[in-house]
Parts: sequence; structure tokens; C-alpha cells
Amino acid sequence: MIPKIKAPEVVQSIQWKDDHIRIIDQTYLPHREFFLDIFEVGRVWEAIRSLRIRGAPAIGIAAAYGVYLGVKDLPEDSLQPFHTDVEGICEYLATARPTAVNLSWALGKTVRLAREMENEPVAKVKEALLQLAMSIHEEDKRICADIGKIGQELIPEGAGILTHCNTGSLATGQFGTALSIIYHAHLGKKKIQVWVDETRPLLQGSRLTAWELEKTGVPHRLITDSMAAWVMKEKGVDLVVVGTDRVARNGDTANKIGTYGLAILANHHGIPFYVAAPVSSIDFQIASGKEIPIEERDAGEIRSVGNQQVAPAGTLVYNPAFDVTPHELITAFVTEKGIVRPDFSKNLEKIRPQQG
Repeated sequence: MIPKIKAPEVVQSIQWKDDHIRIIDQTYLPHREFFLDIFEVGRVWEAIRSLRIRGAPAIGIAAAYGVYLGVKDLPEDSLQPFHTDVEGICEYLATARPTAVNLSWALGKTVRLAREMENEPVAKVKEALLQLAMSIHEEDKRICADIGKIGQELIPEGAGILTHCNTGSLATGQFGTALSIIYHAHLGKKKIQVWVDETRPLLQGSRLTAWELEKTGVPHRLITDSMAAWVMKEKGVDLVVVGTDRVARNGDTANKIGTYGLAILANHHGIPFYVAAPVSSIDFQIASGKEIPIEERDAGEIRSVGNQQVAPAGTLVYNPAFDVTPHELITAFVTEKGIVRPDFSKNLEKIRPQQG
């Protein structure tokens, strides 16, 4: 039996506290653990856009709370303007980042709830929106724990595991997705070695994943992204496990830039390539990865590392934040509903929610 992760061993990246959101501002890590209190919807949008909070599930949670922050002080004497404002706030928050489907998923649940309560008193709708955000938050914790318990079965004793970007508690309600699998294997007393890609350009691997693994005592070593092929060849990588921001119906998967390259390398070396994916990250409305919007970010993220300029100021830059890994390079998805193997078009459909 796999023991539960004790709460003190994993960070809480997002909390609902005294009628506002409290997050760990990830732009300060790993140098400083700084908590940011957010009281208004505009600050939620900014926190998502500027990566103060990031990771597909965490973005969805923050957005759900953000809707409540946007409506909690609205007048309660008229239903129609209130419901118009709810939908406007959801449309606004949806513009913060385009790729992670959890953002639109959480906002979609919010809009549907408000429409179902269109004849209820405004005060009652406000309270329901807050309760929905809290339930999304708590459900994500349970889902991430389930993903970890299910996925750790894929990790053999003594495994070398390569992971990319950050998929831990910082990216979710708690525990993480891909890192939850690693945590549960570690707590199950399996001897493992995690190889952490630094994940340029914003170093979510070195700044965030290494920070989380150090806190939880999981053995790990940091590598640059360009070392992955050599580490696979020379150091005994037994599997690659990553998270996702959006999965298409056929299994094509958008994740942090560099994931596609890792999948190609894993395929070449005969290494299983697993994607940890909450069902909420599967976009059943799109057929393939060709339909996934890819966020492009500021050129300064490439021309600098932290505050240090590393390229001429006028250098032209292409900076996609995500890439899409074709489904044929993926060994399996680890979801809270179980492990899903090919044919993904058929087997992902089997875990499709009835609504949402």
C-alpha cells in the first residue's frame, strides 16, 4: 500500500485565505519563498500572464477564484447586469494565456453554473461561484494524488526518470501530475534517480522542480536541456514522464517547449514516454494537435537569463512557450481514471466526462 503524502512535505502554491487568494509568487523562486496576496480579478489575470502562478491545473484554480473576486462586490439588486458581468469576467480571464485548456475548462464550468442559476438571487450565485472554485481546488488535490498512486506502478525499482518543466505542487492544487508519480514512487520506498531538465528559457526545471524535489527529499540531478540525449544513452534513463497543458482527442499533446524533442529522443532510445494528464486537460472538442493554439512570449525571455542579457538587444527571436508531441510518440497517459494506452482516439473517449 502506498502511504499518503503528508501535507507538510509538499508546498501549497495556491490557497484561499480570508476571502482572497494567496499564492507563492514563482517568479522569485528558488531564491525566495514569497507569498503574494491577490484581492481583485485584474491581479489574477496579471499573475497568470506573468507566470507568478503557472501550470495548467493551478491556472484553472486561480481563474475560478478570480471570477469570484471579480463579482463579490457587484450590486445585488439586478440579475441581468450581474450575469452579463460574470460572462465578461470569464472572457477577460480566458485571454491571460491561450494554450492550457484547464483555464477555459474552469471558466466554462463557472459560466454554466451562473446560467443554471440565472433566476436565483445574486447573493446566492456569488456564494455558489465561490463554492465551485473551492470544489475545483479540492478536486484537483484528489486527482493529483490518484494520478501519483496509479502512475507509480510504471516506475521500476532503481529507475532513472527524466522529467521536463515543472509538474509538481507549484503547478497544481497539490502533489502535482508527473511529479506526483515520482513522489509516490519515492514514498513507496522505491530507489529512484530523477534527471531534471533545466527547461529553457524560463528554467522551470532548475528553478522550480529542483526546488520541490529538494524539499521532498527525492534524489535528483539537474541537467541542461541539451544534455538529455547523452544522459539517455549513458546514464540509464528508464522512462520519461511529463505533464501537459492540453491533449487533443487523438492524443497529440501540448506541453512546455522542448517536450517534443524529448519524445523523439525517447523513441530513438527505446525509452517509454509517459504523459501525466488530468482528464480536465483533455480537450475533447479538438481532433488533433493542429488545433491547439501555441502561446508566443516576449523576446526578452530568450535574450536574457534572469536579469543578465545573453544576446544582442536587437536579435530577432522566436519564442513559442509550448510544442505539440504527436500521439504516436507517447507510450501512455496516466490519468486519475487509469492508464490509457493506444489507440488513444478510442481509449481517451472511454474516460470522457458526460459533461464539461
